[in-house]
Amino acid sequence: MTSNEENPNVSRAESESRAESEIVSLVSSLIRFDTSNTGELSTTKGERECAEWVAAQLQEVGYETEYVESGAPGRGNVFARLKGADSSRGALMLHGHLDVVPAEPADWRVHPFSGAVEDGYVWGRGAIDMKDMVGMILALARQLQVEGTVPPRDLVFAFLADEEAGGKFGSQWLVENRPDLFDGVTEAVGEVGGFSLTVPTPDGGERRLYLVETAEKGLGWMRLTAKGRAGHGSFLHEDNAVTILSQAVSRLGTHRFPLVVPDSVAEFLRGVGEATGLDFGPDSPDLDGTLAKLGSIANIIGATLRDTVNPTMLDAGYKANVIPQTAQAVVDCRILPGRLAEFEKTVDELIGPNVTREWITKLDSYETTFDGHLVDAMNEAVLANDSAARTVPYMLSGGTDAKAFAKLGVRCFGFAPLQLPADLDFSALFHGVDERVPVDALKFGTRVLEHFLLHS
Repeated sequence: MTSNEENPNVSRAESESRAESEIVSLVSSLIRFDTSNTGELSTTKGERECAEWVAAQLQEVGYETEYVESGAPGRGNVFARLKGADSSRGALMLHGHLDVVPAEPADWRVHPFSGAVEDGYVWGRGAIDMKDMVGMILALARQLQVEGTVPPRDLVFAFLADEEAGGKFGSQWLVENRPDLFDGVTEAVGEVGGFSLTVPTPDGGERRLYLVETAEKGLGWMRLTAKGRAGHGSFLHEDNAVTILSQAVSRLGTHRFPLVVPDSVAEFLRGVGEATGLDFGPDSPDLDGTLAKLGSIANIIGATLRDTVNPTMLDAGYKANVIPQTAQAVVDCRILPGRLAEFEKTVDELIGPNVTREWITKLDSYETTFDGHLVDAMNEAVLANDSAARTVPYMLSGGTDAKAFAKLGVRCFGFAPLQLPADLDFSALFHGVDERVPVDALKFGTRVLEHFLLHS
């Protein structure tokens, strides 16, 4: 095939694949569904309508789809399969979640559910978390079916509910109640990985690294409860539940857990060190300072070097002059692989004997190796579209639906490829105001994923 560079008379639009030509409109349409997940069944909305729309896009080109509600009305999920050349191989699943975190329109430059296409970006809640990837999966599923392309192995396309609240009414429910939907699936790709990170090189230039997620910290939301003696606000109180809880929360929130370097993080640090010439070794005297030279991504990487606890919610009292009997807090816990027992021990020491704790949600950590045929296919797909690039593994400080699929023995990766502007603060866009994704990045990612699927 002749490339654009070899034949300048072929316009970009004429050379675009079917998937590239419709990716922007698909992502924009997905964003216009307000699928805000508040974490409460009564106020979460839009997943059913969005899932039914996705199913219609697949059915339009000939797929048989299955719509499943995962544990509660309206929690919509859609599945479709495409038969590959060798069905004896394990199937590859591409998964994306349809829900998003809420957004306050008054804070945004554009309405967060407008799907506006302006200034070279698609704007709106979910643009990068993760309706961009949902759009790419949908566009490529449609293209493969329309063009009659047979992939090397069976492909499973999964569009899911409730990821933003831990998947209780999404992937976790599906794995526990409908494991048949994942029959034959041995590997999966989803969020958060495949995006580019531009780093300085020793010669004063720059190089793009593409981060493939091979690991996730454990995720847990913990409720802390302190009890004391209720009474009048004008009296002396040595066992005030609010005071007891506040002190415990303060100790937790200011505690710095020890530096730990899991294998996936060590491999990332080696790769970045080789590219930049900087010392990212675990024994570096100023590792945090060196990480800061990577820009905004340093916040994510730094969080994969130690366990974290962040207080997020406080609840106590009902009147200004009444000492309440009970005070509660919720803390967000992110735990490195193999660290759960030590983590819980440290938490117990910090909160003290007068505060009790219970897990509201607890999802395991996950880690796989950066090797094998699928990793080779990812690397080849990136290099085919960015010849000077390099792929490196990394650990996500958050969590994804991969945690659920790992329970079925599925090997999971984060690979939603995007070539990003060097000055874009990508990490700040997750759950942030004015979330947006570059149009060029969407088309790049679509090309990379197409290459990947045809060589996976």
